[in-house]
Amino acid sequence: MDMAGMPKSDPEQMLRDENEKTSAHQTRGKLKIFFGYASGVGKTYAMLKAAHRAKQQGIDVAAGYIEPHGQPETAALLRGLDQIPPAEFHQGNLTIQEFDLDAALRRKPQLILIDELAHTNADGCRHSKRYQDIEELLKAGIDVHTTLNVQHIESLNDTVASVTGIMVRERIPDSVFDKADQVELADIEPRDLLERMGHEKSCRQRGELETANFFTIENLTALRELALRRCADRMNILSERGRMKNQGEYHTDEHILVCLSSSPSNTKIIRTAARMASAFRGTFTALFVETPGYEEMDEQDKKRLRDNMRLAQQLGATIETVYGDDVPYQIAEFARLSGVSKIVIGRSTATRKRFFSKPTLTERLAADAPNLDIHIIPDSNLTKAYRLPKKNLAKTVLFTLRDMAKSVLLLALATAVGLGFCQLGFTEVNIITVYIFTVLIISVLTTSRLCGLVSSISTVLIFNFVFTEPRFTLQAYDSGYPITFLIMFLASFLTGTLASKLKEIARQSARSAYRTKILLETNQLLQKQPDSEGVIAATANQLIKLLGKNLVIYLTEGKDLSEPRVFWVSEEETNAWMCSEDERAVAEWVLCNNKHAGATTDTLSGARCLYLAIRVNDQVYGVVGIQMDGVPLDSFENSVLLSILGECAMALESMKNAKEKEEAAILAKNEQLRANLLRAISHDLRTPLTSISGNASNLLANYQKLDDTMRQQVFADIYDDSMWLISLVENLLAVTRIEDGRMSLNYSAELMDEVIAEALRHVSRKSAEHIITVHSEEEFLLAQIDVRLIVQVVINIVDNAIKYTPPGSHIEIGMRKRGSMVEVSVADDGPGIPDEAKPRVFDMFYSEANRIVDSRRSLGLGLALCKSIVTAHGGTIGVSDNTPAGTVFTFTLPAGEVELHE
Repeated sequence: MDMAGMPKSDPEQMLRDENEKTSAHQTRGKLKIFFGYASGVGKTYAMLKAAHRAKQQGIDVAAGYIEPHGQPETAALLRGLDQIPPAEFHQGNLTIQEFDLDAALRRKPQLILIDELAHTNADGCRHSKRYQDIEELLKAGIDVHTTLNVQHIESLNDTVASVTGIMVRERIPDSVFDKADQVELADIEPRDLLERMGHEKSCRQRGELETANFFTIENLTALRELALRRCADRMNILSERGRMKNQGEYHTDEHILVCLSSSPSNTKIIRTAARMASAFRGTFTALFVETPGYEEMDEQDKKRLRDNMRLAQQLGATIETVYGDDVPYQIAEFARLSGVSKIVIGRSTATRKRFFSKPTLTERLAADAPNLDIHIIPDSNLTKAYRLPKKNLAKTVLFTLRDMAKSVLLLALATAVGLGFCQLGFTEVNIITVYIFTVLIISVLTTSRLCGLVSSISTVLIFNFVFTEPRFTLQAYDSGYPITFLIMFLASFLTGTLASKLKEIARQSARSAYRTKILLETNQLLQKQPDSEGVIAATANQLIKLLGKNLVIYLTEGKDLSEPRVFWVSEEETNAWMCSEDERAVAEWVLCNNKHAGATTDTLSGARCLYLAIRVNDQVYGVVGIQMDGVPLDSFENSVLLSILGECAMALESMKNAKEKEEAAILAKNEQLRANLLRAISHDLRTPLTSISGNASNLLANYQKLDDTMRQQVFADIYDDSMWLISLVENLLAVTRIEDGRMSLNYSAELMDEVIAEALRHVSRKSAEHIITVHSEEEFLLAQIDVRLIVQVVINIVDNAIKYTPPGSHIEIGMRKRGSMVEVSVADDGPGIPDEAKPRVFDMFYSEANRIVDSRRSLGLGLALCKSIVTAHGGTIGVSDNTPAGTVFTFTLPAGEVELHE
């Protein structure tokens, strides 16, 4: 067995191969419970009969785990059903057979039969309870038939114990029973059951008197009544939920509050309160008042308290924690602020032991909250009254040398002040006040409560020794001094005690405020993070502040987990086991099932970390593992932890939504560009294509009839239209590559005169109709450029000037150096560009009524390509008016340098 508490191959086999079947979009399986009031009523028999009927209907049925209980009829019904072999677990010399959950997930039948829903699994199973195994099967989309007796329902445990005298240990939460898709009651008369089993006689013969006492007519009749009533209650709950569903609210105005404690009888109180909340259809809250003495509770009481909290959660309660020394006042205030209508407490706190005892919890509650109904639950099963845990006297008595030194120094200082007051003629009342004040200071500055008591006694003795007649003796002549000493001691002791209590409450409040501050800081920190890595780091730091424990965090990558990120409380720690395969397997189970697991839980409890999902509803964004060292979190820490993880999940979801929104915006932009392109193609390409096809058709039909001049003109028109289409395609490809960042620039130092000359050799042949001049302020002007692309820029701008100016217009190309840049301008004396169109001439697909573009039959790509190329070179491009008329296009390029090799 590995440290995760299961065979090493199991987590890898199930989590990597089988849990893909349990995706969030998969249909959940249906649960049917065959319910009875005792063993032998025919639950398993009815379940197997139903399985055979399902198999006859073509449903894939498998028997997961069946207990025939020695009944030959039941064993006979197993024949013909596919059975999943049980898993074996070795505990010492014993070999225990249990339901094999992983084998069932691999087999994945449509319907699986599993007996004894409330069964407790052996050590080494993934889950501690069988109903948790069934929950995982349901989530995997597998229908489950199972069996259950009434005595195994949690809220009825005390009632069953009062009827039979037996406390049933194996129980399930009421929610499992109430949420079942179908419950079928297997019923039989109690006398018929006894005759069928012959149970009482055989038990008495074997000496099993306790079991025999269970199977009596009276007990079975009472259990049968409980089973019938529980089925009826379930139907009422389902009916009520159906009626209230459309109203959007299920709870009534009733609010039931149960008080949590470490008392053994608290479980009965919780179950009673849960039944009341169910009966009234009200809100159910469990309250724990954490007093300063909580830290001094022994581990057994703390464990019992945690178990009681878990029981309340299973029964549907919301766990709340408040802090204070006055328990009745805290309960009454919480009830008043939360709208509680009924409080449920135990009888052990309802009686006053002595006449002079302080008021009981019930009396205080009745006085502080007179409008509340207080229900006192008796517990006849307790053989002796439970007493609250006593304070740790060793911790109270033990004090350090530092405390002793502080006390002695302060008492000496008080005595010196008293002697000074005596010399000045002050009365003894002033000196007594100094000593009382000193005791108060000692109680605040020291850690042990004993220091306050010892100081109170010491002040009386010192005052008697130093300041009363006869001085420097412990005798006192005045008959009133004993009363003075007593009042002085009581005042000092009371002052010191109150100071100690206030210090403890302040320490407790500071701890609570610190935890709350961490929670409030988390939201602000997460909002400042730019990415998911920052969110995870901030969350980890906040959790380390809260818990003081090492963490491991996995983010989700699709359906898998990313590499772990470990956060240490101390940088010197290197616990490599936190990233082991066994621990990761538990985290993967949490990812797939969206539930907590690991240490201090009932699932994969052999792990050393507690794993929780970072989730929003059913969406899991990551898994956090907390090194527990066998010590569970208290309720308040757990509440703050879940809140921080919720804030983290919300931040990750916000980032995901922002990214999806950005991607959607880019997609919408691309769709708009595509739509513009299609619209422009359908409009602008029709003319050249029609011209090419028309001219080609004319040549085919009338070639011999056309003279040479006409044929040359037709060929020229076809050539011009074809070149325009080729230029369009090249511009489209170039713009796409540059915008996507897929075009690499091959820089070299080039003479701009040669670049301009090369470009002019490739401009439109209509350039002959215009006057083009080139001038440069320097004889040799170098630019660091990709010459092929810059030639395309010059061609596009010059062609644009040719096409938008009348024949005979002047086009002037100028070059000059401006600092580290080379400036190139192309000016014409044509009609110019309107001011409102200038800001958009470099936009892709812009064509203001086919006038302000780079061609009269244009998609508006040439100038957009020029801007992309120049920008990629680190330059700028712009357009302005020429004087007195026309347009000037200006762009800059990085200047080049000449390298001399000697």
